[in-house]
This record gives sequence, C-alpha cells and structure tokens, in this order.
Amino acid sequence: YLGSYGTRGVGYDVEYLLFQMSRELGLNHDWPVVIAGIGNLGSALANYGGFTERGFPVAALVDADTTKVGRSLGDLEIRHVDELPQLVDELGIAIGVIATPAHVAQGVADKMAEAGIHSVLNFAPAVITVPDGVSLRKVDLAVELQILSFYQQHRHEQTV
Repeated sequence: YLGSYGTRGVGYDVEYLLFQMSRELGLNHDWPVVIAGIGNLGSALANYGGFTERGFPVAALVDADTTKVGRSLGDLEIRHVDELPQLVDELGIAIGVIATPAHVAQGVADKMAEAGIHSVLNFAPAVITVPDGVSLRKVDLAVELQILSFYQQHRHEQTV
C-alpha cells in the first residue's frame, strides 16, 4: 500500500505518485553492482549501458581466472574474486550478478554473501542457495527459450 495520493474529483499529482512509487521500489537512488564471471555473458552484461540508466551502475568486475584479472573492460579493471570484501566496502556494492560456469556458482554466491552483498542475480545454470537475509533471483535463459517454444508451438497449431 502506497498511501492515498489522489484527490477526489481532481485525480493524482502524477509526479508525486511516480516519486512515491520509485521510493517504495528502491529506485530513487543507485544500487552499485558487481559482476562475477567475465566470460561471454559477464562481458556482455558489463558492456550493457542500460543498467546505469536505471540506477544499477556496474561498479566492479571480478573473476577467478588470473589471465583476465588486471585487464580492462570498458572503464573498469577486472579484479580477482577474492577482492570482493574490499570492493564491497570501497564501492558500496549492493547487488551481485553471477555469470560464472555452473560448477563455481555456489562458491561465488558464498563469497558474495560473506562480503556483505544482500542481493544476488544468478545467471549461472546452477541451483544455488544463499543464507537468510540474502535475496536471490535466478535467470535461466534456456527455460525462457522453452517458454517461448511452448508459445511458438501453440501458435503454430492454431494456424494448421
């Protein structure tokens, strides 16, 4: 419930209503993000400009691969995943994005939670767990394609 922002017979102050909705959704300030796993997907996510526009600036990139650590991607230097606690403290990182291979995703989630990250978005094709107090969202692109396949099949059956 956001409260009563309208006036009977007049309507709403739309700007104020939008402000209140943004405040309630936590969109009235930036939430710095770290991306873990700078392979193809992690690199693509890091290069996507839309996150910053919506209040989710990519503040850090981390990877365990020492051949990637120290390289630059855009304006950021790829740091070692073991530096997460320091990066969280220095940059105020609020959200972690996991774009690693499945077999290391749980370890990365653990490191994020231990570093003080309380919100995690998992792109890895693995089921991971996080401690109480940490929010976790899973994005499985294969499942999304399966859903579209279902719609495609039913659309095809309707035209046959």
